Parts: sequence; C-alpha cells; structure tokens
Amino acid sequence: MAPRRKATTQITRLAHRAGGTAAANRMVPEETPVAFSFAGTTHAVMMASPADFEDFALGFSLTEGIIADPKEIEAIEVEDLGAGIDIQIRLKDQANTRFQARRRRLAGPVGCGLCGIESIEEAMRSVDPVGASRLTLRPEDITSAVRLLSKQQPLHAETGAVHAAGFYVPGKGIVMAREDVGRHNALDKLAGALAKAGIDGASGAVVVTSRVSVEMVQKTAAIGASIIIAVSAPTALAIRTADAAGMTLVALVRGDDFDIFTHPERVASGVAKHVA
Repeated sequence: MAPRRKATTQITRLAHRAGGTAAANRMVPEETPVAFSFAGTTHAVMMASPADFEDFALGFSLTEGIIADPKEIEAIEVEDLGAGIDIQIRLKDQANTRFQARRRRLAGPVGCGLCGIESIEEAMRSVDPVGASRLTLRPEDITSAVRLLSKQQPLHAETGAVHAAGFYVPGKGIVMAREDVGRHNALDKLAGALAKAGIDGASGAVVVTSRVSVEMVQKTAAIGASIIIAVSAPTALAIRTADAAGMTLVALVRGDDFDIFTHPERVASGVAKHVA
C-alpha cells in the first residue's frame, strides 16, 4: 500500500491589503522528492506533490518510453524514506533488457531538469505520429473542457498553486484528472491513471492548465491523444513538434476564445479569418 502524506500545510503569513497588514492563515501545497528507480538504480528524481505515486510511476515509465505497455512492469513498490519517496519499478525481462541498453547508450549524469532525461538526444527525441485520428471537437467542447477541468482541481482550489491535467471525451466530459505542483508530473500521473483504467488515449483530448512545452507534446503523443488543449501559450518548439506529429494544438483558452496552432481540421469551424 502506497504511503499517505498530507498534500497541504497551513501556514501563517502577513497579508498586506489596502486596509492594512495583518497575520492570516493560508493553505500551501506540499512537494517532496520522488525517486524513480529501475533495477535498483535511481533513474530520475522529481519534485512532486505527494500523491498518486503508482499513477506517477506508471505514467512516467510510459511517457518517457521506458515501457511500451503497462504489462511490461512486474511490480511497483513505493517506500516513504522520510526525506522523500522512493519508487522501485521492476521491469519484466525484455523491458529490463531494453532499459539497460538504453542506459549504456546515454551519456552524462541523471538530472531532473527534463524529467530525468540523460542526454540532448533524448530531450530532442522524435515523436511518433499520432495517426489519422477521427476525433473532432466543436469549439464549445474546447471551452467546456477547460471549464470542467477547473471543477476537478480540489488541491488548486485550496492552495491556488498547482497544475492539473485532464482527459476530455466528447459527450462524457473530463473522465480523468490529476493534480501536481509540476505540470509534467500532473500529465505523467494522468497518463498512468488512463493506462490503469484501460482508457484509449485516442478517444479524447488532453487538457492542461499550463503552458505547452515540447515535453508536454511528447508526453501527450505517448498517451496516444491527437489533441492537446492548454490554458497558456505554447513554445515555438512545441508547435513545430506537434505539427510534425500530426497533433492538434489548441492554447490560450480564455472563456470562449482560443487559438489553434496546428492541424485545425480536428476542430469544427477551426479555419477562420486571420486575426492579428
């Protein structure tokens, strides 16, 4: 059974307002080091919200290409070390052989700056095309997806300081959502939760509360989703990567307004007049 840690802590701060300054309480999110270890060797250490550890481990393994299928994991063991969480992930023989070969191929120390990626080549890895997905969304689906995700963010409602990633299916709404202090972590946790539930990534769209970096596109492609919807803006590299992968990237969702950066054919009435 995974260890249980509190997700928030109440602190006292000085609140400066127009009417003056006074001491007041506020809830803030916790974050803790989470180490992913494969074959007894630490592969990456992430700073993350202390929740959904098994989803995190499974999703990280999938989106980082360590495994291609959840069945390639023999066991996941989560241990609370006090100073942090250690997740031991045991891979089955073939997956473990691939992972060991990958480690030998890569150079440089493990770092958490790019989700445990160990080389420039890995950071810039190509993304497999998402395929000719038949999924299409109406403009109201896009605005509804963001609005519905905001209702599944209890940790953010309490603290105002965490990201969320959700999975939107037309006609069903947000069928799965995860929160974390890190935007990549939230998406990894979502990926793991979807895999555990057996939900096909091609059946819906990934919705995130953050900007879209190239890693978010890579992880969305690993989930199998052909559409990513974001509240904030994308980077130029994220746009190029999504375009090359055949992914529809929608961002800057504000009320009923949004921008489509790549492959607008998946959004009904997606091709409109040019606006500055």
